[in-house]
Amino acid sequence: MTAQPRTGTATVERVPGDEAARPMRADAKRNYERLVTAARMVFAQEGGGASMEAIAKEAGVGVGTLYRHFPKRIDVVEAVYREDVDELIAVAESVVAELEPWPALVAWLEAFVRYAIGKKRFLNELHEAFEKNPELRVASRERIEGALGIVLERAQAAGVVRTDVDAPDLMQLLGSMCMSVTLTPEQSTRLLVMIEDGLRPPS
Repeated sequence: MTAQPRTGTATVERVPGDEAARPMRADAKRNYERLVTAARMVFAQEGGGASMEAIAKEAGVGVGTLYRHFPKRIDVVEAVYREDVDELIAVAESVVAELEPWPALVAWLEAFVRYAIGKKRFLNELHEAFEKNPELRVASRERIEGALGIVLERAQAAGVVRTDVDAPDLMQLLGSMCMSVTLTPEQSTRLLVMIEDGLRPPS
């Protein structure tokens, strides 16, 4: 009798730089997730130039395990960025489900600012990832604008946001603000409040 493959013990691994997928064992999946989490923490502390050894140490795995998942530094940068985008999309889904239209929009805008400011810590490496995989930038921006559109249009339908602005308009405002090299957390808070005030419908 031919043995049947077991189910429930594998997940899908996103191959860095490639949309192909292959099964990943549960232990390998845990290591992958630990490495991405560790990389985000190390980048936040040391910037994009942090060593691969530092990432492996933070994750509590050997360097060989790190290189099996991410053969090149650019691969771990891309993985962190993809997960950051996924989390931003998830925020849109959760705030729409849990909050009223205006608080939901404010919560998502605040999440976007945190995402954008965090991305500056490894911006040079991220540009390299975009050069390697141009579709990554395009697809990610489309996903983020789509998530913003859901939150924004819901608020517009409720009459709490002006109707002469769309998601690309708002992305332009947020992007130019967040990518300033001199932006401080206090300034970002003030500017975001100004943007929110500008979104209110005319009296």
